[in-house]
Amino acid sequence: MGENKKGFFGRLVEGLSKTRNNIVSGIESIFSGFSSIDDEFYEELEEILIMADIGINTTGSIISDLKQKVKEAKIKEPKECKELLMQSIMDQMKVTETAYEFESQKSIVLLIGVNGVGKTTSVGKLAGQLKDTGKKVMVAAADTFRAAAIEQLTEWANRAGVEIIAQKEGSDPAAVIYDAVTSAKARGTDVLICDTAGRLHNKKNLMEELKKIDRVITREYQEAFRETLLVLDGTTGQNALAQAKQFKEIADITGIILTKLDGTAKGGIAIAIQAELGIPVKYIGIGEHIDDLQKFNASDFVNALFN
Repeated sequence: MGENKKGFFGRLVEGLSKTRNNIVSGIESIFSGFSSIDDEFYEELEEILIMADIGINTTGSIISDLKQKVKEAKIKEPKECKELLMQSIMDQMKVTETAYEFESQKSIVLLIGVNGVGKTTSVGKLAGQLKDTGKKVMVAAADTFRAAAIEQLTEWANRAGVEIIAQKEGSDPAAVIYDAVTSAKARGTDVLICDTAGRLHNKKNLMEELKKIDRVITREYQEAFRETLLVLDGTTGQNALAQAKQFKEIADITGIILTKLDGTAKGGIAIAIQAELGIPVKYIGIGEHIDDLQKFNASDFVNALFN
């Protein structure tokens, strides 16, 4: 496990290189280019953080926290601010001890999000990882509208070595969830992970669909622990934040899975989502392999960002 973690951290450092180049080179030049900590210093710093998709509100919070820390520590040299800045960013993105409660009890995990963000892939990766910890896992193919979504999930289920409940394309998603819940209860499944459709442009239909799924779960499996993870594509920056705001209106989101962080200059969005919405980023994805989805660690992320 230690080697796997080290390997993932190495890939995270690599994956965040574009974001790091976007942020760190600018920040380093400010730290070395300014001789004193004044308003202009903070303004330049603010601009760089906003450019890295950390967002205006979150950047404002980070800067005001940094000012407070600088004042308390009586720091005069700009280059001494780096550690404090890293700490201020980390403070925006803490994940609590109870974030992964669903792993230790009978639970249903819904993955929601628009098409193309890596939702089905994330279902497969999460299923494989939970299976590897000794859990009895089942997946449900309730994204019945997207062509090939069922085949894709079947392939992931086979790769992960978990059971899959599916119907034919175009079936009622709530009926798939009903079948899956019935099977999960009968077979003593620990975690049931459900893929869902992602048609946010037709928000009313999606809302009705999610409500229907929710009613089925409440009626058929009220005792199950509920986890709803929103999958967002890290390469889309502020657009991912806008999606999160829209989904927050129609679902009780308990966490975020942020995918495709490798190869984006907009990795700062991980900080913005958590700070602005108060929803923790619980997993991050940096590749196609089953172990390229990992639990989010704020200090690892910030250290990889600043290297």
